Amino acid sequence: MVVSHNRSALLRRCLESLEASEGRDRLQVIVIDNGSSDGSAQWDGEFPKVQFVRLPKNFGLTKAMNIGWRAADAPYVFFLHDDSAVEPSTIGKLADILDANADVAAVCPLLVDAEGQPAPQLGSLPPDGNWRPAVPPGNEPYPVQYSRGAALMMRVFLIKAIRQIDERYGQFGGDADLAAQILKASKRILLAPPARARHQGSDGYSAAERADFLLGRAVFLEKYRGFGAGLQARLSAIFGALFSFQFGEFSRIVSGQKIDGTQE
Repeated sequence: MVVSHNRSALLRRCLESLEASEGRDRLQVIVIDNGSSDGSAQWDGEFPKVQFVRLPKNFGLTKAMNIGWRAADAPYVFFLHDDSAVEPSTIGKLADILDANADVAAVCPLLVDAEGQPAPQLGSLPPDGNWRPAVPPGNEPYPVQYSRGAALMMRVFLIKAIRQIDERYGQFGGDADLAAQILKASKRILLAPPARARHQGSDGYSAAERADFLLGRAVFLEKYRGFGAGLQARLSAIFGALFSFQFGEFSRIVSGQKIDGTQE
C-alpha cells in the first residue's frame, strides 16, 4: 500500500519496482492518492493491476494509511512511502518472516540509499525526528524498537485490535505509534537485512511539516506518558519556534493545525 501526494516521478519508480516484484500476481497493490494534481491520478491505463483510491484533498499520511489498510484484502499490509522502491525479492522475504514467526507483528527491509549503503531508518521512542542507518549484525533478521514507516509490513489483525492508526497524528507520528503498540502487546519488530528497499528521503522539512511533527510528538507523549508530558512538549515546541523566529511553524503549533488542515 502506497500513499502519494504530488510526487509523480517517485511514485512511478515505486510502482515500477512493485510491478517487478516476484509473485506480482499474488499481490494487491493499492495507491492512496492524497489529492494530487500532478497527473498521477490518471495512471489507470499505465498500471492496470494497481488499485487507485483517490482522495479529494491531502488528508495527511496517517488517515490515508487507515484508508489503505481497510481497502486491503490480505492478512499482511506492506506500508510503503512513494519515495521507496523495493527489490524484486523483498516482499516475499518479508512475508516469509511473518509466516514463520507468530510473535513477530511487523517486519521491515533494510533501507538503502542510491549507492546501496544503509540509509537513515531507525528512530527512538518517543520520536525525536532523528534517524540513524541500521547496522545489521549479520544477515539474519534481528529485533528493532522503531523503524520508520517508509517500508513496513504488518499483520492486519494487530491494527484491527487497536481499531485503527491513531488519527490524532497527521503526516508524522503514526509509525511511531504503531511501534509503541507492538511493544505494548509484547510482540516484536524485525529488520531483515537481505530484504532491501531504496529510500530517497528528504533533505529537510518545511514549516508545515516541522509543526506537524512537533504536534505529533506531543500527542505521543500525552498518550504514553500522560497529559503533563504532552503539554510540556507542546509548550516547548511553541517557545522553540518563537525564539528561533520560525513564525509559520509557531502559528501552526499554537493553532494545532496539521498538514491535512485539521487541528489537534
